[in-house]
Amino acid sequence: MSEQVTLSPVDTIDVTILVDNSVDVLLPGNEMVQRAPLAVNWTEREQLIAEHGYALLLTVASNGRRASLLYDAGLGRNTLLHNMDVLGVRPADLRAIVLSHGHADHHGGLEGVVRHLGKRGLPLLLHPDAWRYRRIVFPTGTEIHMPPPSQADLDREGVTIIEERGPSLLLDDTVLVTGQVERITDFEKGFPLQQARTEHGWEPDIWVWDDQAIVCHLKNRGLVVLSSCSHAGVINILQHARRLTGIETVYAFVGGLHLSGAVFEPIIPRTIAELQAIGPSVIVPGHCTGWRATHELARALPAAYVQTSVGTTLHFA
Repeated sequence: MSEQVTLSPVDTIDVTILVDNSVDVLLPGNEMVQRAPLAVNWTEREQLIAEHGYALLLTVASNGRRASLLYDAGLGRNTLLHNMDVLGVRPADLRAIVLSHGHADHHGGLEGVVRHLGKRGLPLLLHPDAWRYRRIVFPTGTEIHMPPPSQADLDREGVTIIEERGPSLLLDDTVLVTGQVERITDFEKGFPLQQARTEHGWEPDIWVWDDQAIVCHLKNRGLVVLSSCSHAGVINILQHARRLTGIETVYAFVGGLHLSGAVFEPIIPRTIAELQAIGPSVIVPGHCTGWRATHELARALPAAYVQTSVGTTLHFA
């Protein structure tokens, strides 16, 4: 079991959804949920792009100081950069990049965004298993190959790669990267369709040990947890965050729950029941959550549910 860490609380947390599976420019916002601004003439400006990928910009503020990191980089080589340009995102204070895991829909835009930022020595934190070459084999026989990030490309761009299996603290101890998540539930059983290429050929690789989340402590509110895919299981992740920090209250969860398709839909009821017991005040399911699970979450947690959309900024204060 990982040792408890001391996570410094922050005054505000801003999470901007830079890449996700859907975009809806007509969604309403409020004081907490700030949608992308509308243009007077849509044809006169570039539009936000949605794709099967995920990327978040996290900005924390405490005692008048702000700092940001990028969590994942989407699938397309240029999608993340394009959406940043459309939104006018210029994170001059970007201090790190965190990779949730090694699947291509989370690292595809890394090289482009690093080159664009032009920051030599920018830290990139990942779990060592993120370098594994994987494939997903569906029951129909269809395969999707998942090549890892190119270490040569990242080295060429001057990125400082940090491999870590355990938890890490970033941005002056205000951001916790969970590292490898302990698996304790009896119903979250990894990704049974996944294999990894080894020296002995393709072998089962169901646990996706490189799956890691980000955790912040919002002062007087509780934990804000970001998880791109939750291959470790969203309940495992939230319980792991509680154990690491010693903080029981989960204020918000933002990310993918990976409950789509015939393999994962049977655990939707149990997952939602456990989420209701944890009781987050805000839940923003995206990316790989799946339409069925998203509808069930909206019904089960109507006061907490927020519809995702590329360009949305969640302001937690």
